[in-house]
Amino acid sequence: MNRTIKTYVLRAGRMSAAQKRSYDTLFPRFGIPFPDVPAPLDFLTVFGSDKPVTAEIGFGMGRAAAEIAAANPDKNYLSLEVHRPGIGRLLWEIEQRGLQNIRIIEHDAVEVLEKLVPDCSLSAVHIFFPDPWPKKRHHKRRLITRPFTDLLARKLAAGGYLYMVTDWVDYAEWALRELAATPGLRNTCGGFAPPQSWRPKTEFERKGLAKNHEVRELYFEENHGSEKNSAPPF
Repeated sequence: MNRTIKTYVLRAGRMSAAQKRSYDTLFPRFGIPFPDVPAPLDFLTVFGSDKPVTAEIGFGMGRAAAEIAAANPDKNYLSLEVHRPGIGRLLWEIEQRGLQNIRIIEHDAVEVLEKLVPDCSLSAVHIFFPDPWPKKRHHKRRLITRPFTDLLARKLAAGGYLYMVTDWVDYAEWALRELAATPGLRNTCGGFAPPQSWRPKTEFERKGLAKNHEVRELYFEENHGSEKNSAPPF
Protein backbone atom coordinates (compact mmCIF):
# COMPACT_ATOMS: atom_id res chain seq x y z
CA MET A 1 0.00 0.00 0.00
CA ASN A 2 1.28 3.47 -0.86
CA ARG A 3 -0.88 6.24 0.55
CA THR A 4 0.68 9.69 0.19
CA ILE A 5 -2.29 11.76 1.40
CA LYS A 6 -1.87 12.53 5.11
CA THR A 7 -4.78 11.71 7.39
CA TYR A 8 -3.76 14.36 9.91
CA VAL A 9 -2.51 17.93 10.15
CA LEU A 10 0.20 18.81 12.65
CA ARG A 11 -1.38 21.55 14.71
CA ALA A 12 0.75 24.01 16.61
CA GLY A 13 0.30 23.21 20.27
CA ARG A 14 2.30 24.46 23.20
CA MET A 15 3.49 21.83 25.62
CA SER A 16 3.03 22.45 29.32
CA ALA A 17 6.11 22.34 31.52
CA ALA A 18 5.05 18.93 32.86
CA GLN A 19 4.46 17.55 29.35
CA LYS A 20 7.85 18.79 28.16
CA ARG A 21 9.65 17.36 31.16
CA SER A 22 7.91 14.02 30.68
CA TYR A 23 8.72 13.99 26.98
CA ASP A 24 12.38 14.90 27.49
CA THR A 25 12.99 12.45 30.33
CA LEU A 26 10.71 9.51 29.49
CA PHE A 27 10.55 9.28 25.70
CA PRO A 28 14.03 7.71 25.54
CA ARG A 29 12.69 4.89 27.74
CA PHE A 30 9.15 4.40 26.43
CA GLY A 31 9.46 5.81 22.91
CA ILE A 32 10.48 4.00 19.74
CA PRO A 33 12.14 6.35 17.22
CA PHE A 34 11.08 5.75 13.63
CA PRO A 35 14.27 4.39 12.05
CA ASP A 36 16.02 5.76 8.98
CA VAL A 37 15.94 2.25 7.54
CA PRO A 38 12.58 0.79 8.66
CA ALA A 39 12.34 -2.89 9.49
CA PRO A 40 9.67 -4.97 11.29
CA LEU A 41 9.79 -4.67 15.06
CA ASP A 42 10.50 -7.59 17.35
CA PHE A 43 7.81 -7.07 20.00
CA LEU A 44 9.57 -9.39 22.45
CA THR A 45 12.57 -7.08 22.35
CA VAL A 46 10.48 -3.90 22.33
CA PHE A 47 8.35 -4.80 25.36
CA GLY A 48 10.55 -7.34 27.09
CA SER A 49 7.66 -9.81 27.10
CA ASP A 50 5.56 -11.85 24.69
CA LYS A 51 2.18 -10.56 25.87
CA PRO A 52 -0.45 -9.84 23.17
CA VAL A 53 0.03 -6.45 21.51
CA THR A 54 -2.70 -3.89 20.86
CA ALA A 55 -1.98 -0.93 18.58
CA GLU A 56 -3.81 2.33 19.27
CA ILE A 57 -3.88 4.84 16.45
CA GLY A 58 -4.13 8.44 17.67
CA PHE A 59 -4.44 8.46 21.46
CA GLY A 60 -5.04 12.20 21.86
CA MET A 61 -4.04 13.29 25.35
CA GLY A 62 -3.53 9.71 26.42
CA ARG A 63 -5.64 9.37 29.54
CA ALA A 64 -7.91 6.66 28.13
CA ALA A 65 -4.88 4.81 26.72
CA ALA A 66 -3.25 4.85 30.15
CA GLU A 67 -6.43 3.67 31.88
CA ILE A 68 -6.82 0.72 29.51
CA ALA A 69 -3.16 -0.26 29.88
CA ALA A 70 -3.37 0.00 33.67
CA ALA A 71 -6.46 -2.23 33.73
CA ASN A 72 -4.80 -4.86 31.53
CA PRO A 73 -1.22 -5.52 32.70
CA ASP A 74 -1.33 -8.86 30.87
CA LYS A 75 -1.32 -7.02 27.52
CA ASN A 76 1.12 -4.70 25.76
CA TYR A 77 0.12 -1.48 23.98
CA LEU A 78 1.79 0.15 20.99
CA SER A 79 0.54 3.75 21.00
CA LEU A 80 0.84 5.82 17.82
CA GLU A 81 0.53 9.62 17.81
CA VAL A 82 1.99 12.62 15.98
CA HIS A 83 1.03 15.45 18.37
CA ARG A 84 3.80 15.97 20.89
CA PRO A 85 1.76 17.57 23.73
CA GLY A 86 -0.40 14.43 23.85
CA ILE A 87 2.70 12.24 23.86
CA GLY A 88 4.08 14.25 26.77
CA ARG A 89 0.81 13.85 28.63
CA LEU A 90 0.70 10.08 28.08
CA LEU A 91 4.29 9.80 29.28
CA TRP A 92 3.28 11.71 32.41
CA GLU A 93 0.41 9.23 32.92
CA ILE A 94 2.82 6.32 32.44
CA GLU A 95 5.08 7.68 35.16
CA GLN A 96 2.24 8.49 37.57
CA ARG A 97 0.68 5.03 37.19
CA GLY A 98 3.94 3.09 37.06
CA LEU A 99 3.04 1.49 33.73
CA GLN A 100 5.46 -0.81 31.96
CA ASN A 101 3.29 -2.11 29.11
CA ILE A 102 3.12 0.92 26.78
CA ARG A 103 5.51 1.97 24.02
CA ILE A 104 5.01 5.09 21.88
CA ILE A 105 5.91 5.82 18.28
CA GLU A 106 5.76 9.48 17.24
CA HIS A 107 5.12 9.05 13.55
CA ASP A 108 2.46 8.67 10.86
CA ALA A 109 0.46 5.56 11.81
CA VAL A 110 0.01 4.52 8.19
CA GLU A 111 3.77 4.32 7.68
CA VAL A 112 4.28 2.63 11.04
CA LEU A 113 1.77 -0.10 10.18
CA GLU A 114 3.27 -0.53 6.72
CA LYS A 115 6.92 -0.69 7.69
CA LEU A 116 7.33 -1.52 11.38
CA VAL A 117 4.46 -3.80 12.41
CA PRO A 118 4.78 -7.43 11.30
CA ASP A 119 1.84 -9.12 9.60
CA CYS A 120 -0.44 -11.21 11.86
CA SER A 121 1.18 -9.72 14.98
CA LEU A 122 -1.55 -7.61 16.63
CA SER A 123 -4.24 -8.92 18.93
CA ALA A 124 -6.21 -5.69 18.45
CA VAL A 125 -6.31 -2.26 16.85
CA HIS A 126 -8.03 0.61 18.69
CA ILE A 127 -9.04 3.77 16.82
CA PHE A 128 -10.92 6.15 19.06
CA PHE A 129 -12.34 9.37 17.57
CA PRO A 130 -10.16 9.80 14.49
CA ASP A 131 -10.40 13.11 12.65
CA PRO A 132 -13.72 12.90 10.73
CA TRP A 133 -12.64 15.31 7.99
CA PRO A 134 -16.29 16.38 7.61
CA LYS A 135 -15.99 18.45 4.43
CA LYS A 136 -16.59 16.37 1.32
CA ARG A 137 -13.43 17.60 -0.38
CA HIS A 138 -11.44 16.27 2.58
CA HIS A 139 -13.00 12.80 2.72
CA LYS A 140 -9.93 11.43 0.94
CA ARG A 141 -7.99 12.17 4.14
CA ARG A 142 -10.12 9.88 6.31
CA LEU A 143 -8.07 7.17 7.96
CA ILE A 144 -10.66 4.40 7.69
CA THR A 145 -10.55 4.03 3.94
CA ARG A 146 -9.51 1.15 1.74
CA PRO A 147 -6.83 0.11 1.03
CA PHE A 148 -5.63 1.11 4.53
CA THR A 149 -8.32 -1.11 6.06
CA ASP A 150 -6.85 -4.03 4.11
CA LEU A 151 -3.49 -3.28 5.72
CA LEU A 152 -5.09 -3.25 9.18
CA ALA A 153 -6.69 -6.63 8.52
CA ARG A 154 -3.33 -8.03 7.45
CA LYS A 155 -1.71 -6.96 10.71
CA LEU A 156 -4.27 -8.74 12.92
CA ALA A 157 -3.43 -12.11 14.38
CA ALA A 158 -5.94 -14.97 14.50
CA GLY A 159 -8.81 -13.92 16.74
CA GLY A 160 -7.74 -10.28 16.61
CA TYR A 161 -10.20 -7.40 16.45
CA LEU A 162 -10.48 -3.83 15.21
CA TYR A 163 -12.46 -1.45 17.39
CA MET A 164 -13.32 2.06 16.17
CA VAL A 165 -15.38 4.77 17.87
CA THR A 166 -16.52 8.08 16.38
CA ASP A 167 -19.00 10.80 17.26
CA TRP A 168 -19.49 11.82 13.63
CA VAL A 169 -22.42 9.85 12.19
CA ASP A 170 -21.47 10.37 8.55
CA TYR A 171 -17.96 9.05 9.24
CA ALA A 172 -19.38 6.10 11.16
CA GLU A 173 -21.52 5.12 8.17
CA TRP A 174 -18.55 5.64 5.84
CA ALA A 175 -16.30 3.48 8.04
CA LEU A 176 -18.94 0.76 8.31
CA ARG A 177 -19.05 0.50 4.52
CA GLU A 178 -15.27 0.52 4.13
CA LEU A 179 -14.67 -2.09 6.83
CA ALA A 180 -17.51 -4.31 5.62
CA ALA A 181 -15.94 -4.29 2.14
CA THR A 182 -12.52 -5.30 3.50
CA PRO A 183 -11.52 -8.92 2.91
CA GLY A 184 -10.08 -10.35 6.09
CA LEU A 185 -12.52 -8.56 8.41
CA ARG A 186 -15.90 -9.69 9.75
CA ASN A 187 -18.52 -7.53 11.42
CA THR A 188 -19.39 -9.20 14.71
CA CYS A 189 -22.60 -7.21 15.17
CA GLY A 190 -24.16 -6.93 11.71
CA GLY A 191 -24.14 -3.14 11.99
CA PHE A 192 -22.88 -0.80 14.68
CA ALA A 193 -21.64 -2.40 17.88
CA PRO A 194 -23.02 -1.85 21.39
CA PRO A 195 -20.85 0.29 23.69
CA GLN A 196 -17.94 -1.59 25.20
CA SER A 197 -18.14 -1.10 28.97
CA TRP A 198 -14.38 -1.46 29.44
CA ARG A 199 -13.56 1.56 27.26
CA PRO A 200 -13.15 4.76 29.29
CA LYS A 201 -14.63 7.95 27.87
CA THR A 202 -12.07 10.30 26.36
CA GLU A 203 -11.94 14.04 26.96
CA PHE A 204 -12.81 14.56 23.29
CA GLU A 205 -15.82 12.27 23.65
CA ARG A 206 -17.17 14.18 26.66
CA LYS A 207 -16.98 17.42 24.69
CA GLY A 208 -18.84 15.83 21.79
CA LEU A 209 -21.57 14.44 24.04
CA ALA A 210 -22.00 17.89 25.56
CA LYS A 211 -22.75 19.10 22.02
CA ASN A 212 -25.29 16.27 21.52
CA HIS A 213 -23.05 14.33 19.15
CA GLU A 214 -24.06 10.70 18.63
CA VAL A 215 -21.34 8.16 19.36
CA ARG A 216 -21.09 5.12 17.07
CA GLU A 217 -18.94 2.06 17.71
CA LEU A 218 -17.66 -0.48 15.18
CA TYR A 219 -16.24 -3.87 16.09
CA PHE A 220 -14.73 -6.18 13.48
CA GLU A 221 -12.73 -9.40 13.84
CA GLU A 222 -10.07 -10.76 11.56
CA ASN A 223 -11.56 -13.25 9.13
CA HIS A 224 -8.77 -15.13 7.40
CA GLY A 225 -10.32 -18.51 8.04
CA SER A 226 -8.62 -18.87 11.43
CA GLU A 227 -10.34 -19.96 14.62
CA LYS A 228 -12.03 -17.01 16.31
CA ASN A 229 -11.40 -15.96 19.88
CA SER A 230 -14.74 -15.83 21.68
CA ALA A 231 -13.36 -14.15 24.85
CA PRO A 232 -14.57 -10.60 25.52
CA PRO A 233 -12.20 -7.87 24.21
CA PHE A 234 -9.99 -5.77 26.48
